[in-house]
Amino acid sequence: MRTPTTAIRDLAIHKVVTVASDTSLRDCAQAMREKHVGSLVLVDPGSRRPLGIVTDRDIVVEAVAVGLDPTTITAGDIAAKPVVTVRDDEDVLEALARMRENGVRRLPVTGPGGQLAGVLSLDDLLAAMSEQFDSIMRVMIAERTKEGATRR
Repeated sequence: MRTPTTAIRDLAIHKVVTVASDTSLRDCAQAMREKHVGSLVLVDPGSRRPLGIVTDRDIVVEAVAVGLDPTTITAGDIAAKPVVTVRDDEDVLEALARMRENGVRRLPVTGPGGQLAGVLSLDDLLAAMSEQFDSIMRVMIAERTKEGATRR
């Protein structure tokens, strides 16, 4: 069972679709469609360190909606900088605070050397916290059941 102090490495998605900063938005959109993902992490090809993140919404709002050519605009052109990350040994509450402070729903996860180790989304955190709320409710129900059985 996961707890609020669960390490991020236990919640993060480890199969991450990555692109280089110079990847066109058209190619980014195609990669998202082919891989069935809503975001791509920009990485430095040599170090595998995250440089940014691009979401499907970023492509629509920052490029398509304002008439920019998705074949000439790159992921690096629209990625928020600096990239906000979380280490894989940090806990859920630290990740939530970082998301809130920076107004983001996804965080690239880094390992000990700063290399990309995964992605953590708000959905991942909600799923983990839902498990905790379910456990709390089960404790309350068990307590009521026990109390009811002993008072008969």
